[in-house]
Amino acid sequence: MTDTGASTRTERTAPGLLRAPEGSALRRFLSDGAIATWRNLKKIVRVPDILLFTLIQPIMFVLLFTFVFGSAIPVPGGDYTSFLMAGIFAQTIVFGSTYSGSAMAQDLKDGIIDRFRTLPMNGAAVLIGRTTGDLVINLLSLAVMMLTGLVVGWRVTSSPLEFAAGVLLLLLFSYAFSWLMAYLGMIVRSPEVINNASFLILFPLTFLSNAFVPSEGLPTPLRIFAEWNPVTALVTSARQLFGNVPEGTPVGDAWPAQHPIPTVIAGIVVLLLIFVPLSIRRFATLDR
Repeated sequence: MTDTGASTRTERTAPGLLRAPEGSALRRFLSDGAIATWRNLKKIVRVPDILLFTLIQPIMFVLLFTFVFGSAIPVPGGDYTSFLMAGIFAQTIVFGSTYSGSAMAQDLKDGIIDRFRTLPMNGAAVLIGRTTGDLVINLLSLAVMMLTGLVVGWRVTSSPLEFAAGVLLLLLFSYAFSWLMAYLGMIVRSPEVINNASFLILFPLTFLSNAFVPSEGLPTPLRIFAEWNPVTALVTSARQLFGNVPEGTPVGDAWPAQHPIPTVIAGIVVLLLIFVPLSIRRFATLDR
């Protein structure tokens, strides 16, 4: 007997991965991703505390380091505010990526992911909606931090194109890190555990870098770690693109220190190539 509904039937290709009808796969995938993204963004409206506390922490860091520690930390050029802001930007967007992991773990705990998996939608779109929604939150956080920086004396001295490139690099790095955190969120399945695990990963990456102090003054083992730290490359790239590197600033001998922008781009590509397929595969096998 011929199935008259075959042309509109959605087929399951693997557990958790759903394929739209032939001829409209891309359109359905984009639609599913947009719906999942909007669902995550609506949480900000329903629970504005999420965005509020996301914004308060970086503002506190800017004020604390600028007015309390700024005069005690010598930096090239003597302007600690200009030196600091790129580090605050990098720290905030990296820590902001952890929300992808904790939100995935919370959705798993609440059974939201199980509901998604019963719907005729592509599982990858759920993950894209999660990471894209968090990218928007990071964009808002970055905008607020930049306004705060302008208030305390930070200035961009580069061209508009270089400034835009710096913002784009920060956001792409946060997006790539969000996929790593989303994968961890599906591995541990507990919001409490993912928060602790992400702290253990991100704390050394952000504080053992040149985000808050010049890496040249660190003890040799820590300086070597900092020079090869991807966050150091991100911070250095942002400083260069925002025009916040004074003349005479020492440059490390390590390849990432000499070529920070290519290092960051390579790191973004590697993170996406590894954790996008891993996350999609993990989502597909959650019930196994």
